[in-house]
Amino acid sequence: MSGKREDHITWDEYFMGIAVLSSLRSKDPNTQVGACIVSPDKKIIGVGYNGFPTGCSDDDLPWEREGDWINTKYPYVCHAELNAILNSPVSSLKGATLYVALFPCNECAKAIIQTGIRKVVYLSNKYEKTDNTIASRKMLEAAGVELEQLSTTRKEIILKLDA
Repeated sequence: MSGKREDHITWDEYFMGIAVLSSLRSKDPNTQVGACIVSPDKKIIGVGYNGFPTGCSDDDLPWEREGDWINTKYPYVCHAELNAILNSPVSSLKGATLYVALFPCNECAKAIIQTGIRKVVYLSNKYEKTDNTIASRKMLEAAGVELEQLSTTRKEIILKLDA
């Protein structure tokens, strides 16, 4: 065999793969989302997944999706994008790209804009017709954040832990 391997994953597939792998840490029984923030020079500078804030037991707070708001997960869960931002060890995210499995909500869009992230690459936009996603897109576009749905023919990336 001569020459380099040709079936390697692209940078976008690699970073989205990190986001999807991060989502596997989520204990949410319905929706697992991961995020990966990448510097302009292709260094990972933040990862996160949706879950409760540090110190809040995921055994004591609700995971329900319906019922009285206070008894659902919604007032408690920190989204993957915000976790990735808050988990970043660097002082500035200006010019970075955020890879995320699900198009960001309006609250995460505010944090993305405020930190100077310039591009969002996402896998799914299954809530695109909801008010919070419409508001999110409106804000991100107004702030000049580039939005791109990942385009790939790859359906899976297989990780083997018994290398």
